[in-house]
Amino acid sequence: MERFAIITGDITLSDAEAIVNAANTTLLGGSGVDGAIHAAAGPELLAECRTLNGCETGRAKLTGGYRLPAKYVIHTPGPIWRGGNSGEPALLASCYRSCLELAEQHGIRTVDFPSISTGVYRYPLSQAAGVALKAIMDFLAKHDLPERVRLVCHTEETSKIYRQTWNIWYAGDKASRM
Repeated sequence: MERFAIITGDITLSDAEAIVNAANTTLLGGSGVDGAIHAAAGPELLAECRTLNGCETGRAKLTGGYRLPAKYVIHTPGPIWRGGNSGEPALLASCYRSCLELAEQHGIRTVDFPSISTGVYRYPLSQAAGVALKAIMDFLAKHDLPERVRLVCHTEETSKIYRQTWNIWYAGDKASRM
């Protein structure tokens, strides 16, 4: 099993043990991937999310996956892009780290991420890709769990940008980072 991959697909159909929801701070559903995950998981997910009292930007909370193939959903509110000088890179990196820490704490072996904050929160995709890849690779270099992490991009164009960023920064150094 490859430890890290970038794929194109529908995260709601993921076979990972946990999928990450690019949530809003209420955790009560929204648009984009958040709405798709809530719709696919069914009303039980919303009911559990109501008990969590929301979540701060850059942090993460765990719920069941209900009607999803994934056993768990890890919810993380990403930062809204405000030009890059309002702490967005640190908050985005914290989203990825917080999700991976939560997965490790719960013994979750496989995690699939969407492209956090790049939809309605307007984080520039090429910049978000660099932040995401660095946060994930730094975590994996120091931890045994999760055993597999994938970025599941909704479109081939998004996958292409993540792969280009990967090739620029990580492909040559992959073996030493894993």
